[in-house]
Amino acid sequence: MGRLLRLLADHWPEDTALAAKCATFEGDIDSSGHSLPLRIAGGLHALVLQREDTGLTAVYPPHHASDAALLEATLNALHTHDAFLTNWITHAPQTNEVRRSAVLIATAHLLTDRFNLPLKLSELGASAGLNLNFDQFHLDVGDGYGPQSTVTLSPKWTGPLPPKADVTISNRSGVDLNPLNSTDPDDALRLQSYLWADQKERLHRIQAAIALNTAELDQDDAISWLERRLATPNTSELHMVYSTVAWQYFPTDRQNQGTSLMEAAGAQATEAAPLAWLSYEADDIKHGAALTLRLWPGNHTLNLGRADFHGRWVEWQAPAKLP
Repeated sequence: MGRLLRLLADHWPEDTALAAKCATFEGDIDSSGHSLPLRIAGGLHALVLQREDTGLTAVYPPHHASDAALLEATLNALHTHDAFLTNWITHAPQTNEVRRSAVLIATAHLLTDRFNLPLKLSELGASAGLNLNFDQFHLDVGDGYGPQSTVTLSPKWTGPLPPKADVTISNRSGVDLNPLNSTDPDDALRLQSYLWADQKERLHRIQAAIALNTAELDQDDAISWLERRLATPNTSELHMVYSTVAWQYFPTDRQNQGTSLMEAAGAQATEAAPLAWLSYEADDIKHGAALTLRLWPGNHTLNLGRADFHGRWVEWQAPAKLP
C-alpha cells in the first residue's frame, strides 16, 4: 500500500473529478487531518473487495504486480470509477480497530477483581461498536483471558499480567457522530476497506468481529450523550466509560465539559456503584498511546501504561490491585 501511494504521488491524475474534489480540502490532508491518502486507498480497496474492477483486483494482494502494472491498473480504476471514488472520499475514515480491545479486556478484569460488580459500558466515539463486545473476544496473553473466540487478540505484551476475574456485562452502549451499522453491507464494506489490502489478518479479524457484533449505538454528540448516560443512577454495577483514540478529536470545549461531567458523577460514586473512566489516547509522547484510568470513589488517577494505536503491543504498568 505504501508502494501504491508513492506511485500515485508521482502520477496523480489531475484530469479526474476526484483530483478536483481533493483540491477543495483545506488544511492538513495527512493522518493528522483529513487523511486523504487513506480515503483514496480505502475507495480503491472497496472496489477490490466488491470485485468491481477486475484489472485492479488482479494487481492487488495476494497477487504480486510490477510497479508499472500496479500503476496502470490503478490509473484505469481512478478514471473508470471516478464518480464512485469522488463520493467515497466525502466520508471520514473509520477503522474501528478491534485489537484495541486487548486493553479493554485487561482493564475490565482489573476492575472486576477490585469491585466484583457487573460492568455497564459506555463507549465514546464507538464507530460501529465492535469494541463494545470485548467480553466475547479472547486475549491470548499468559494463560489467556475471556472465552475461546473467533476473535483472538495476541499483542506483544510486556509488564505484569492483570488479575483474572469473572467479567460480566450488564449493559453496553456507544455513541458516534456517524455510527456504522456493521449488519449493513455498505457500512461493513467501509470498515474493511480502510484496512490495508495486504493485511489479511486484520481483515479476517474484523470480519469475525462484525459477525459477533450486537452492540447498540446512538448517533449523537458524545458529550451530550454521556450527560444523559451518567444521569441514570447505577445500581450494583460499575459504570466503565471509555474511548480509544477518539477523545483527542473532540473539540476542546467538549472535552472540558465531558471532564466536568465525569468528575461531578464521580463525586457521587460509591463502593456499590463505582465509576471508571479509561482513556486510550495520544499524548505528547510519540511512543503509542497513553492508558489512563480515573476511578471513583476516591478520585484516583492511575497510569496503566501505553499501547500501540492499532493494539499490536501493550506495555502494561497497572498496579496488581486497584485502590
